[in-house]
This record gives sequence, C-alpha cells and structure tokens, in this order.
Amino acid sequence: MPRRIILHAGFHKTGTSTIQSVLRENRVALKKHVALRLRWHMKDLVAATRGYSTWRDPLTLIKVQDRFTRLMDDLPGMPRRTLVISAEELSGHLPGRGELADYSAAPILLYAFWEIARARYPEAEILIYLSTRAPGPWLESAWAEHVKASNMTLPFEDFAARYHGAANLDAMVAEIASRVPVPVHHRALESCLDLPLGPADPLLDLCDLPAALRAGLVPVAPANTRLKPEILQAMLEANRTQDTAEARNAAKAQLLKDAR
Repeated sequence: MPRRIILHAGFHKTGTSTIQSVLRENRVALKKHVALRLRWHMKDLVAATRGYSTWRDPLTLIKVQDRFTRLMDDLPGMPRRTLVISAEELSGHLPGRGELADYSAAPILLYAFWEIARARYPEAEILIYLSTRAPGPWLESAWAEHVKASNMTLPFEDFAARYHGAANLDAMVAEIASRVPVPVHHRALESCLDLPLGPADPLLDLCDLPAALRAGLVPVAPANTRLKPEILQAMLEANRTQDTAEARNAAKAQLLKDAR
C-alpha cells in the first residue's frame, strides 16, 4: 500500500498543467518513490466531478464516489511509495460557466475522496495539496480560458464582476481545511516563479524524495499559458458572431493556427 496519498485538486489556472507536465516528464525518475495518477488517467472521474459541481445532485455524487473507488481498486501495489492524484477537475468545473459561480463543490468532493481513500488504505497518510493564485490574475486567466475553450461572450469586466467571489482561493482553502479532516497544504503560483521546477516544487516537497533524485529532476516550459490579447479578442468575437459550436471551434482553431 502507499505510505502517503496526496490529493492535488487544483485549482484551475494556478499552474496545474505545468505541475502535471513536470510529473509526467520525470515519471521514470520518480517511479521508485512516487506513483502517479494524472488527469488523463481518470477521464471518467473528472467528467463526473465536473457534472457534480454543475448539478449538485445525489446521483452524480454517487457516480463520483463509484469512479474514485474504481480508481483506488485498480491501483497496482505501491509498497511504501507516495501516491499523487493530480487533476484540477477534482474540485469540479472551472467557475464561470453559467450559474457555476465558485468552488463550493470542492469540500464535498474532497471529503468523498478522503473517505474512500481512508477505507481502502487505512494506514496511509492522506494529504490535500491546493495550488492558488492572486484574485486579479486568476480572474484574467479564468476568463481567457473560457473565451478559448467555451462559448464565453462576456467582456472581462463583466466576467470579473459576476464571478469575483470564485477568485478568493485562500478562503476556499480555509473552507476545505475546515471540512476535510486531513492536512491541507497550499502555495500561491506567484511564489513559485523562481523555483527550479516552478509550481511543481511545493508538491514534490511533500513526497520526501532523496536529495540526489530531487536535484536531477528536469523542468518543463510553462504549460497552457494565456494567449495574446488580440487573439483572445478575436476569439471573443467569434463566440459572439458564430451561430454553431462547429463554426466557433473552426474559427478559433484557425486563429490558433495563424498565431503559430
């Protein structure tokens, strides 16, 4: 069984893609000490967590619990290793989609994960790690992600006014810590800029890696960075003017191609 389980549950737009890229790039070096389950290992689970954060219905929560249980049951033997489960969607959808105004589903989801992990591995230490970001930059990045990946039509100023409550990530960290009976660690993206592995370093600190191994881990370029303002503005216009999802996606794909 693992000696420690780290649930890295976001938040979105806080360097999570870079963290996962660092873990994936160094997976061979880490293998003797760390077992990884990253977002692409659990597509069915994150589909359910996104659904629960949107609908908050008991049936979808049961689906979340069932899929996390299957994730636990399908794990190989991990004697004395640290298990890192990392996906920003473990906290639900990125706020800003319609009525989804915040991360208030996250404490419920994380309690469910803790309860299942404790039952499966009662002697393992369980930790939660949350990456955060200052409210202003988080709102800018969240808006940009919605413009790029959804049919967002709000200008940034209106988006920020409507969803400003979601940007108080420190308050949500405190809420999770008050409702899930495990240590909750967190670190702001801004404080990681000069670290050798960027935002992945605070998470790796929790893995207790040998110093020689840690020193040999390789960094990666920041992942999923924000597009230039003029491209975002063009995508926003496509969201406003194209009548179908197919047309919007095609227009935005062409903008990305031209930008490259």
